[in-house]
Amino acid sequence: MELLSNLALGAQVAFQADALLFCFIGVTLGTLIGALPGIGPLAAISVCLPLTFGMEPTVALIMLAGIFYGAQYGGSIASILLNLPGTPSTAITALDGYPMAQKGRAGLALFINAFASFCGSSISILLLMFFAPFIAAIALKFHSTEYFAIMLLGLVSAATLSGGAPVKSLIMVLFGLLLGVVGLDSNSGTARFTLGFLELSDGLSLIPVAMGLFGVAEVLMKMEAARKSDASPAKVERVRLADLIPERSILRKLVAPILRGASVGAVIGALPGAGPTVASLMAYSFEKQTNKAGDKFGTGEPAGVAAPEAANNAAVQTAFIPTLGLGIPGDVVMAVLLGAMMMHGIVPGPRFIPTEPEVFWGLVISFWLGNVMLLMLNLPMIGVFVRLLSVPASILLPIIVFFICMGSYSVANNPFDIYVTLFFGVLGYFLVKSGFSPAPVLLGFVLGPLVEDNLRRTMTIARGDATVFLDRPIALVLLIMTALVVLLPIGRAVMKMLAERRAGRDGDAGSKSVLMQPVPDSEQ
Repeated sequence: MELLSNLALGAQVAFQADALLFCFIGVTLGTLIGALPGIGPLAAISVCLPLTFGMEPTVALIMLAGIFYGAQYGGSIASILLNLPGTPSTAITALDGYPMAQKGRAGLALFINAFASFCGSSISILLLMFFAPFIAAIALKFHSTEYFAIMLLGLVSAATLSGGAPVKSLIMVLFGLLLGVVGLDSNSGTARFTLGFLELSDGLSLIPVAMGLFGVAEVLMKMEAARKSDASPAKVERVRLADLIPERSILRKLVAPILRGASVGAVIGALPGAGPTVASLMAYSFEKQTNKAGDKFGTGEPAGVAAPEAANNAAVQTAFIPTLGLGIPGDVVMAVLLGAMMMHGIVPGPRFIPTEPEVFWGLVISFWLGNVMLLMLNLPMIGVFVRLLSVPASILLPIIVFFICMGSYSVANNPFDIYVTLFFGVLGYFLVKSGFSPAPVLLGFVLGPLVEDNLRRTMTIARGDATVFLDRPIALVLLIMTALVVLLPIGRAVMKMLAERRAGRDGDAGSKSVLMQPVPDSEQ
């Protein structure tokens, strides 16, 4: 009964005319900003923050939050159509979304993206409504020990991202780890792998690295393909909304990936310091291990689009739990939103939900309204987005390069980031040509520093005693899962090898028995 009264209170706030208007403005801006490679919600929220000073605090937060989760919708558009991640959290979507577009299934990929995003957000909002205080309490139990264990699980799982080439994946993860430690050591201040460049003292930024490995590398691949063949751009027929709805068999297969992705995203999003990027990477890796079609991931598998999109959108919603309930921002964007709340006189913390119910429940209802708006905004526009594929490469590629450079520069207003992007673009091109997948590099780059920082913090607190991991049940369970991820494939490989040897011996024994049989008198 109390929940219904809280929802009614939130509806009174969210259904006000100004709240609906600025919610729509926020999600529309978020979609447009997300579709522009490298710009991201952080820059958009920072620019729009001064415009909210004259607004009612709840309405201002509704608009700024709309920009945040709207960017997750928009970011996947460029990932699917151009292999160019609009936001870091949508980089993993390109692994299967872009191959689907190359096979003439761009409309289906965009529909799955919108559908999975809406479902992931809706599931996360339900968790937010029913379990926000409980999830906040669980999140408080995660210390550096648990963070190290869960990030290590993500790193080990990265070896599954390249299908049947775990050794190549491992090499790419290790390379990503090396990239992640570039810069000044947080403890000693020693420069690591900076190569004498002062610009690398703060380390490499995620956006230039991702834009290079995925965006510039793809531009170079397209230029090579265009040089080898004079093929005209593909003719894209008009796409009707009714034609985009998948068959029931496909929808049934997407239910489980969406539920798994949303679950992973909701959990990761509620952990301070994780965010939607980590959530989408771990959801994709987990789905690849559990899905029956996991060996087809990376070739245009719909589940490879559904799982990470459900995860990153779910993570965006539950990222508000530590921010609002604990006063701890989940990532950089949430830190800006936390500052916006304080500017408007709202103090997040354990007492926030009971003392500011109209703000919390107004936000919760606006999340769902905003996602409905995004669904209604994005589905009719799929046909327009698909027509991007018909633009000639001579026109499209320079525009892509322009947006890549602009997005890289906007990270820190530093031209050096453009050079970093171009370097990783050339590197990504040669990696793809050599049969290596760039995706594990990104996972190692994102999770590596988190693993290092939390391991150091754990060892400092425990005074070097590694048995601390055995004393914390959550960390112990996560480490056991990590060991299983490593040992199960090895066990399967050993069993397969033994079965092949046994079959070979049985075959040899059978052939010998045939040779040793006596020849009948009639044949002598």
